Amino acid sequence: MTIQWYPGHMHKAQKEIKQALHKVDLIIEVVDARIPFSSSNPVIAQLSDFKGLNRPVIKLINKTDLADPNVTELWCDYFEQQQGVKALPVSALQPADLKKLSSLARKLVPGKAAREEAISAMIMGIPNVGKSTIINVLSGRKIAKVGNEPAVTQRQQRIDLLDGLVLFDTPGILWPKIENRNSSYRLAISGAIKDTVLDYDDIAFYLIDFLVAHYSQLLNSQYQLEQLPEETIEIVEAIGKKRGCLKAGGRVDLDKVSKIIINEYRAATLGRVSLETPTMLETESAEVEARVQTKLVEKRARKQKFKKKR
Repeated sequence: MTIQWYPGHMHKAQKEIKQALHKVDLIIEVVDARIPFSSSNPVIAQLSDFKGLNRPVIKLINKTDLADPNVTELWCDYFEQQQGVKALPVSALQPADLKKLSSLARKLVPGKAAREEAISAMIMGIPNVGKSTIINVLSGRKIAKVGNEPAVTQRQQRIDLLDGLVLFDTPGILWPKIENRNSSYRLAISGAIKDTVLDYDDIAFYLIDFLVAHYSQLLNSQYQLEQLPEETIEIVEAIGKKRGCLKAGGRVDLDKVSKIIINEYRAATLGRVSLETPTMLETESAEVEARVQTKLVEKRARKQKFKKKR
């Protein structure tokens, strides 16, 4: 199953971002430390070089308090290898982490820093990565509206910080088509996609499969399972029985237990779990590319067949 969510205001926001890019010196992209690749918007990568502007990018890897610290370190190294990109792992719950942002911005825009001029940065990110919370922490007051669901910020605003950094806040935007099926699931599990378009059973089963493969001890500990059943459905049902998610006749309410599993992951009561690594990305990217090429070949074949009929 592929999960897509691209409401009209996101398309409008993308157009407005392009119009405002010439005003800024750099781009700050906030990503989710649990899914640094899946929460990196490919549109933002294109915008950083829109019309040859070549804006440097700071990858602000937020929610490190929820992610596996060893995996976060791997992602920092991965992003640092990209030209014009600097990675900064932070937690909005630890304001001291965010104090490094201004000094990093000055290093990336040395000309303005030397002249002691204000540095302007466009801060972007997909929905629900904590961008608004970060802005409020940096400004020391409540400026951006904060919520535990996507699509809270829906217009641009300018925020002047006291340390010479000017932020242009933008609405959280996804992209029209998510090619990587795994990214769709990770975005849904982490809360970047509106819950009303999700099938909780589907994404909970995906999460359980991942936990069995990579964090089985945390799974056992959280749900006190003496032995993990072999089948995913059996694991979910066992958790449902533990949590009292039963219907009439003793059947497990899969929707109810699935919501519990997803919500406990989002709250990190399961522990600090990252859903992807750079190595996984390489494998998945190759699979996506192969699938895209296959579709192109099939499309050409259909066109050729149509021409012959004519």
